[in-house]
Formats: sequence, structure tokens, C-alpha cells
Amino acid sequence: MSAHQYDHGHTVAGWVGCGIATVGAGVAGLGVCTVSGALIAGGAAIGVVSLLVTWALHLSGWGKGPGVRPPAEWGWRVRDSAAPGGHQECLGCRLAGRGRGVSAVVPVMPAQRESEPEAVAAAGADSVR
Repeated sequence: MSAHQYDHGHTVAGWVGCGIATVGAGVAGLGVCTVSGALIAGGAAIGVVSLLVTWALHLSGWGKGPGVRPPAEWGWRVRDSAAPGGHQECLGCRLAGRGRGVSAVVPVMPAQRESEPEAVAAAGADSVR
């Protein structure tokens, strides 16, 4: 278990992606300072590589989905147990075709409360629209 008392979300995918993106930003910044279009484009390309590597690591279980993980998975070197099925609210998982198996829970209002007559409940439902 991690030494922290909360899930701060550090993962292998996060650290690797941030490191590659930092190198890309440095190369692009060097290109701006030296007025080199090739370095600016190279920095942008490294940024795209950073996104793809982070996404691949996330899909292979080295990232985390939205929300708080179970305490046993708080360490940054622990694989995510929910990754193979995908995370329900995760854009990366949805882009990969994962996380669509469980439909979102939508609260449904009852048509009639026990204390209301049927006509009042129907009139109240129409007035909400």
C-alpha cells in the first residue's frame, strides 16, 4: 500500500506521459527561441507521441480511470484491475471501444406517489416538460 492516505492518481502512464510531454515542450521551446520550424514541429510530434504512449499504457492497465481507486491500488506501480473492461466515464477507454458494456444509471421518477391520486401525478409529470 502507498504511504499516502489518499489516492492522488500518480500512475506509470501519468509519469511516462508527463516525462515525454516535458521533453516535447522543451524541444518546441528551443525551436521558438532559435526560430526553427523543424524543432517546433518536432516538439509537437513528440507531444503527439506522448499522448499515444500514455493512452497505450492506460489501456494496458498502467493508468487509472476517473474517480478514486480501491486503497490496494493507490501505489503508482500497481496495475489497474478495471482496465481490461474499460472505465465507464473514461474518454480514452471509449475511444478504444471499451467501457460501454454497463449502461449509465439514470434515476427514474415514479409515475405516482402513494399519497397522490393518479390524476395529480399525471398532471405533475406533464408540467415538468
